[in-house]
Amino acid sequence: MTEAASVPSSPAAALIDGKAFAATLRQRLAEQVAVLRTEHGIMPGLAVVLVGEDPASQVYVRNKGRQTLECGMNSFEHKLDAGTSEADLLGLIGRLNSDPQVHGILVQLPLPAHMDANKVINAIDPTKDVDGFHILNVGLLGTGQKAMVPCTPLGCLMLLRDRLGKLEGLSAVVVGRSNIVGKPMAQLLLGDGCTVTIAHSRTQDLASVVRQADIVVVAVGRPEMVRGEWIKPGATVIDVGINRVERDGQNKLVGDVHFDSAAAVAGALTPVPGGVGPMTIACLLANTLTACCRNHGLPEAGLAA
Repeated sequence: MTEAASVPSSPAAALIDGKAFAATLRQRLAEQVAVLRTEHGIMPGLAVVLVGEDPASQVYVRNKGRQTLECGMNSFEHKLDAGTSEADLLGLIGRLNSDPQVHGILVQLPLPAHMDANKVINAIDPTKDVDGFHILNVGLLGTGQKAMVPCTPLGCLMLLRDRLGKLEGLSAVVVGRSNIVGKPMAQLLLGDGCTVTIAHSRTQDLASVVRQADIVVVAVGRPEMVRGEWIKPGATVIDVGINRVERDGQNKLVGDVHFDSAAAVAGALTPVPGGVGPMTIACLLANTLTACCRNHGLPEAGLAA
């Protein structure tokens, strides 16, 4: 292990401030978008499609639109009724694929039950697939080629690089095997030279597997499942989970990691909220800028994985 890749150890973990990092990233994006507009007359555009009226999705889409505009990009929002046919949604995606003002397309999940999410995702032009879910982008990422990378794993990777520098030679455990976070996260860590294990609900003696890791990324959707005694002293812990629980008669957001016990052992960890969450939208905007630059044959901003 190189000196740059050494893992810090201390009796109390340092907080990895995703909110501050995301704010800095958005400022960098705004500066680069301004250069694109001034020097090339190009304005990156992000189209977000929301089907139905899921409250959490509505809040998320509203935040995406606001931050897109704040970065100087075009924001195109398409809100469809829950009863919209799959054919009509696919027709809209086809029009967005052909629209030169749109460089990134995101269809907010989940979709209504009568729609095939995979079919919808794979209808998006892969070069405009800023969520990184299209099967072509999944394959490109898995084979180490240039791809659009899912936003949450990309944000996690940025935080890890910022905290640890080079990741080469470190042992990483990803807890969770979803297509949205777990699998692409493992691919990104492999790309940075880590030795990677994907653990999940069928993993035997999960605690001992996690305890071997210099880097732990947890994305399982189970409140406070990973405890401090599972963590290797000095490890860096990235908690992707956002769970709403009731405590003392009040709703509270907690992660998939038991924060207090993990903080006593880890070298650094992300809080919930304020850790990974803010990075997701910031990386969505970064992907939109990357897609725009690739579309116009311009040098990329160095924000892709």
